[in-house]
Amino acid sequence: MRLLIFFDLPNVYAKDRKNYLKFRKYLLNDGFLMMQESVYSKIVLNSQQAKALTNRIRANSPNKGIIQILIITERQYSSIEYIIGSHNQKIIDSEDRLIVL
Repeated sequence: MRLLIFFDLPNVYAKDRKNYLKFRKYLLNDGFLMMQESVYSKIVLNSQQAKALTNRIRANSPNKGIIQILIITERQYSSIEYIIGSHNQKIIDSEDRLIVL
């Protein structure tokens, strides 16, 4: 599964810009990858993990603006069609896991 987050936060005033940067930094530190400006994604294993992540996002979100979350399967995500531009090949983004025994 993949959790997509879309947000549009105000950044006219200094306090709003600070809240925007704080939220963006939170997403990056939590393992989200930027797809586009204000569109981030993260792989989650199951719906329980998605729900927990949604609760953490809710707890760290600013008071103003719009934040939307969409949960989709990897199959749905892989069907993204690029009209202009291409997938960023520098980002390692897969479901493969390293297991050390």
